[in-house]
Amino acid sequence: MDIQKVITSAVLKAVKEIYGADVPEKMVQLQNTKDGFEGNLTLVVFPFLKTSRKKPEDTAQEIGQWLLQNCEAISDFNVVKGFLNLVIAPAAWISLLNDINADEHYGEKKATDESPLVMIEYSSPNTNKPLHLGHVRNNLLGWSLAQIQAANGNRVVKTNIVNDRGIHICKSMLAWLKWGNGETPETSGKKGDHLIGDYYVAFDKHYREEIKELVAQGMDEEKAKQEAPLIKEAHEMLVKWEQNDPEVRALWEKMNSWVYAGFDETYKALGVGFDKIYYESQTYLKGKAKVEEGLAKGLFERHEDNSVWADLTNEGLDKKLLLRSDGTSVYMTQDIGTAEMRFQDYPIDKMIYVVGNEQNYHFQVLSILLDRLGFKWGKELVHFSYGMVELPNGKMKSREGTVVDADDLIQAMIEGARKVSEEAGKSKDLSEEERNEIARICGMGALKYFILKVDARKNMLFNPEESIDFNGNTGPFIQYTYARIRSILRKAEEQGINIPESLDAQLSPVNQKEIDLIQKMQAYGTAVEQAGKDYSPSGIANYCYELTKEFNSWYHDYSVLNAEDEQTKLTRLVLAQNVAKIIRNGMALLGIEVPERM
Repeated sequence: MDIQKVITSAVLKAVKEIYGADVPEKMVQLQNTKDGFEGNLTLVVFPFLKTSRKKPEDTAQEIGQWLLQNCEAISDFNVVKGFLNLVIAPAAWISLLNDINADEHYGEKKATDESPLVMIEYSSPNTNKPLHLGHVRNNLLGWSLAQIQAANGNRVVKTNIVNDRGIHICKSMLAWLKWGNGETPETSGKKGDHLIGDYYVAFDKHYREEIKELVAQGMDEEKAKQEAPLIKEAHEMLVKWEQNDPEVRALWEKMNSWVYAGFDETYKALGVGFDKIYYESQTYLKGKAKVEEGLAKGLFERHEDNSVWADLTNEGLDKKLLLRSDGTSVYMTQDIGTAEMRFQDYPIDKMIYVVGNEQNYHFQVLSILLDRLGFKWGKELVHFSYGMVELPNGKMKSREGTVVDADDLIQAMIEGARKVSEEAGKSKDLSEEERNEIARICGMGALKYFILKVDARKNMLFNPEESIDFNGNTGPFIQYTYARIRSILRKAEEQGINIPESLDAQLSPVNQKEIDLIQKMQAYGTAVEQAGKDYSPSGIANYCYELTKEFNSWYHDYSVLNAEDEQTKLTRLVLAQNVAKIIRNGMALLGIEVPERM
């Protein structure tokens, strides 16, 4: 039973019968009754005053009286000014609990073949360095958005665009040639992405030394940056790459394969993945062709130096470079090429790019260009713009080697979770294997929840210690509550108690705290829908926390297995079972696992 729908329908009938008017459904405004007032749902009466031609209090009184006599879901009402507070009958709440119990994915929608196809791009790493804390936020947001869109009944394709070409890639390659002595992931014992990242840092170190030397010889610093032998060699390598030089291409493929193997390990540890991976080395030529096509149609303009530009001044923006004078592409060109390839591969209805807020202008421009080029979703593309992750000691810089490495972070979170769990005495009865698995689930849950509970548009300060806490608004607090409920259900099974598939609505007792809990569970569908509209994983995180708090408050006051009678015990077991189910499903939308025991 959807109580809100039942009451909405009844209110429409009441207005028709009392005042002889058909009013639109949107006029029925129901909200949860505020704390301190008797009732569960409150009807805002003001929209009906033109129809009733009576005072707010009188109109509310008349509608309330009609509902009490004609709607079984209503057991009482009271009027406060223009607000009609409705008390829902206990049997209606049990009927709702039965509906929740009958649906394994209550509050979520299933996609059909006709559902919109939403593509979500996230991760977008460079192959010259390992994934870091910023990538962690990006991947977790992208994965969660995909789960939330799917839970809203959309078909979803998760994609990644790998930046595998350009001067930064050549820097790592050149450094490896000069100082690598044939080192490989196997000989070094390092993950491939870490190995290549070390050479990117090494290049920068030697490059800075060369600049310093040239400046000491009297050269201007800006000129020294261009004239340093290392950067010249890197540019020469890039040209050879563009010209398909077999030696350069072979080295590029070998080193990239090391990086991809390393990335895959990190993605697996994070619990994220992709349906399709695109590579800029394959998309940039497509982009150039698409720009040339737009040029021929008069959508873009070629300048005297042979460069190609888009004039966006009519849209209140500036002119945007699309092809350099030497014909090479820029990031915008590559994004156009990637869009072209994706559109050929999938009939996309909506495209969501998960990219940091420093790229806001880029995506504003890309949206206009894709629309001009005829992509139906261009104008409505969504740039899911998120803030940076900051650390207590400041910002991160890859080339200086001052990033928080994703693999190190994952390991530290798992170790931290194990330590906190052991200090709290929560794992003393478990085997070593179980302890390791629970530490992994809780460590990753702490990391993911801490990052996803924050409004993604804001910059955030990451504090690992604060995230691994079994109290407060944290992943482990929610996970521990789930494990506690699973423990109750196991004990019930050991006692031979069969939890019914359906409760008798007339005979099952329910108190106010239980009603609040059922009402909170019903709100899961609204939370999922809102998170889908707002592209907001934090909405789901906050819902899971609120439901967990509500359950713990109830559990503190009422016993489940030692309830006063059998019917109350069964009602509470069904209640607890469904709170656990919704916590599990909600946390899954965040990519967070929940342990069966802790």
